[in-house]
Amino acid sequence: MGDAAKGYLKRHTERLIKDVGYAAACELTGRSKATLGRYFSEAEEHAERFMPVDAVAALEAASSFPHVTAALAELNGGQMSYGADRRNSVRGEGEAGVNANVIRLSQRFAILMAEYHQSIEDGVISVNEARRLLEETLELQKVLVEMKLRLEAESRS
Repeated sequence: MGDAAKGYLKRHTERLIKDVGYAAACELTGRSKATLGRYFSEAEEHAERFMPVDAVAALEAASSFPHVTAALAELNGGQMSYGADRRNSVRGEGEAGVNANVIRLSQRFAILMAEYHQSIEDGVISVNEARRLLEETLELQKVLVEMKLRLEAESRS
């Protein structure tokens, strides 16, 4: 695995831990805050240290999105579906329709373009600007996955 792929996995591991929260992540995995921090540290001494799959599974069960699993799928040229058909998810009246997804998609895309325009003004995209763009891209991706699942469900009806 290349350095870029390792960094990508470490950043998604960090997102997963922060999504669940450090205290809950420690409790769910039985690991200390320092150990969890080492799993996403990009420092040279931790470059080969990754979170064990049982810990990833425990955290992703409690998270809002399977960050590490999605990253692994993307790195290996795959894709995954995630959303309302997740086991134990709430279904029913609270689900957004396709029109609501299109509106959210438009809003997220507008935010992404605004972030991009602001980032490129000086001709250089800084690390922090790249992180903000990545966060918006991930939010856009979530809306697209929700929309895809909704359309697939409606096409089966």
